[in-house]
Amino acid sequence: MSRSKPTYNLGGMLFAAGLLEILFWVAFGLVYFVVASAVPGLRWANPQLAWLFLIGPLLLLVFGLSISSKNRRMQKFASSRLLKGLLPDISSVNMVFKYLLMRLAAVFLVLALIDPQLGSKMAEAKVKGIDVVIAIDVSNSMMAEDLSPNRLSRATRAIEKMLDRLRGDRIGIVVFAGQAFVQLPITNDYAAGKLFLSSIDTDIVPVQGTAIGAAIELATESFDPESPAQKTIVVITDGENHEDDATVAAAAAAGKGIKVYTIGMGLPEGTPIPAYQGKQRIGYRKDGDGNVIVSRLNEDMLKEIAQAGNGSYVRASNSEVGLEPLLDELNTLEKTEMGTVSYAEYEDRFQLFVALALLCLVLEWLIREKKGKWSKRLSLFES
Repeated sequence: MSRSKPTYNLGGMLFAAGLLEILFWVAFGLVYFVVASAVPGLRWANPQLAWLFLIGPLLLLVFGLSISSKNRRMQKFASSRLLKGLLPDISSVNMVFKYLLMRLAAVFLVLALIDPQLGSKMAEAKVKGIDVVIAIDVSNSMMAEDLSPNRLSRATRAIEKMLDRLRGDRIGIVVFAGQAFVQLPITNDYAAGKLFLSSIDTDIVPVQGTAIGAAIELATESFDPESPAQKTIVVITDGENHEDDATVAAAAAAGKGIKVYTIGMGLPEGTPIPAYQGKQRIGYRKDGDGNVIVSRLNEDMLKEIAQAGNGSYVRASNSEVGLEPLLDELNTLEKTEMGTVSYAEYEDRFQLFVALALLCLVLEWLIREKKGKWSKRLSLFES
């Protein structure tokens, strides 16, 4: 089929490229199903990057626009006779082959980024960390709703997220109201930590009040005195109805090399405390004179405790409780080697796909745009 000028057969090329795209997705689905069934140990290091396979239709669009642009430039360049003399052998078939190789290179590069992993070996890694005891207030005032859904729930959810970020650190939990109790001894079992967190409520300590000093003293005693790890205490409370000298307890902890941090839950202006009968809300808590009790954050006292404990104070908000920036600060502390852990290390196989992508790119570079022996036989897409 001849044309007035020697240009690329854009329609035929797009038809061929589109057909190849359809065949690619069919073949890809079949290969994936077969490999997933035949190789059960196969896993992907970065499955979230699988969306990059959708780059195929974009490459097809770019290919079509590129060929269309080349045709326009050739038509404007010179007359038909001059173009036939200058470009007698331009090949649409070769351009389709070049596109196919580029498309395959893109597939292999995406597979390399997703990083298929097959086989594993046992490896050991040294674990470094610090010891952290979180002392959490479970008095009735922690049910105030100036933080959503309430102060206590907000605190426990933040601790749970903190556990997801810990790497090698050991954690313990102390609960307190009018008295303090060890809820979770110091451990690196974060799953156990989450389990104990789920059981924390205001009924877990029978005596009401806010014995922060007792909580700091109990947290101090919870540490292993023989452990060389940096020791820290994080007190999460609204600081209301303070009953003992927490500043003295924080200073005593600091004298033993233990840092004390405080996180204030609530607002200084205060809010009423909901009252419940079972799970049914019946109003707000009232004092002996029948007045609604307003719970206020005692921020000044919490700052004093943190200062005495050589730590820092953070006020919680609905967007950030304070454990995230506090954890960043704790990560700057010197960490001590806690031992070694064994884990399964998967073997990466991305190297094969990088090599295949490079091979496709080299072959694409070697293919000329002029007609060759085989492209002349495949005259369907030629100009």
